[in-house]
Amino acid sequence: MKVACVGGGPAGLYLSILLKRQDPSHDVTVYERDPEGSTYGWGVTYWQGLLDRLRARDPESARAIEEHSVRWNQGVAHVRDRATRRPGDEGHGIGRHQLLEILAARARALGVRLEYEHEITADALPDADLVVAGDGVHSALRSGRADRFGAELRPGRNSYVWLGTTKVFDSFTFAFVETEHGWIWCYGYPFSTERSTCVIECAPETRTGLGLDEGSEADGLARLEKLFAHILDGHPLIGRAPAGGGAQWLTFRTLTNRAWYHDNLVLLGDAAHTTHYSIGAGTTLALEDAMALADALSQDAALPQALARYEGERRSALLSSQSAARYSAQWYENLTRYIHLPPDRMFALLGQRHSPLLPYVPPQLYYRLDRAAGQLEALRRLKRWLGPKIARSAHTRALSARK
Repeated sequence: MKVACVGGGPAGLYLSILLKRQDPSHDVTVYERDPEGSTYGWGVTYWQGLLDRLRARDPESARAIEEHSVRWNQGVAHVRDRATRRPGDEGHGIGRHQLLEILAARARALGVRLEYEHEITADALPDADLVVAGDGVHSALRSGRADRFGAELRPGRNSYVWLGTTKVFDSFTFAFVETEHGWIWCYGYPFSTERSTCVIECAPETRTGLGLDEGSEADGLARLEKLFAHILDGHPLIGRAPAGGGAQWLTFRTLTNRAWYHDNLVLLGDAAHTTHYSIGAGTTLALEDAMALADALSQDAALPQALARYEGERRSALLSSQSAARYSAQWYENLTRYIHLPPDRMFALLGQRHSPLLPYVPPQLYYRLDRAAGQLEALRRLKRWLGPKIARSAHTRALSARK
């Protein structure tokens, strides 16, 4: 099979690796419009389950990824002048640049052609049996057939900015700061022995009130460094990713598509779907897309059946992550509902932000129910049953209200 992967992100590179491992005779080329080594962002997160799946698929790249990752097994939340720590599952962080370097080297070693500074447009697709659109949320290939894919982008409410820092956090760190214009908060996590990612978020009126929507980038970073001085310990915030380009305040947009493939063109990763950054699953889901597509292509000789299998399996697999991301984003958009709880309770509910039941139960009552559910199996089963039921009813009412 001749395969053209458009977009040199983790999904496209990993798919090329898997296809070459399945059959070295596959002719696989990855096209990336930017120069090699040029990438946006800082670090990405993943969890042990992904690492186990990577080991099963390609032990060599998995070993390199693990060796270049840092780990943590607890979280800390700073609220005003108090800090609360909680143990958690082991998390991993790796620099996005480092991850792409590992995957590109492995792909080359297997015989994949990597064509950097080579832009592919929707009206001039490569001559291939399969063209994979892994060119991100603003996919040019998908947009060129917009009527076929039916993409829908739903904007969230809050503003956020993706920054780096030389402060190396020892755990996944949350910090919530109250200002006269409302709350502003950050998520910080290490991705190397020298750097951490620091995502800062707030409501749009808070951003405007603090003057973060005007002035130079340096002025904005200086304001943010003062607000989060208690966790930065004198380290700077860095507004330019290694590839250059100023840090921008954004509004997260959730992408869905009515269809994931048309003829021999198939969507992968962020071109197919996005999930809110607060659950830290974007890279994991993109790599899992690559695994599912490689499996489908190996199981079905006919391309249409293989692509239908891939779409069906991934749509089903994504449901829980998409639900978790939706409720996580809503938790932060309704932060004032939880922030005035005692810090340990607020942090406990922060860990429960994926729950479809939480938005419909008073926070203090939910906390007590959750504590009791940890002791009583019957109550635990009731909670698991009741949450989705209430969420579906509320969703139905919301849809009816729009009509």
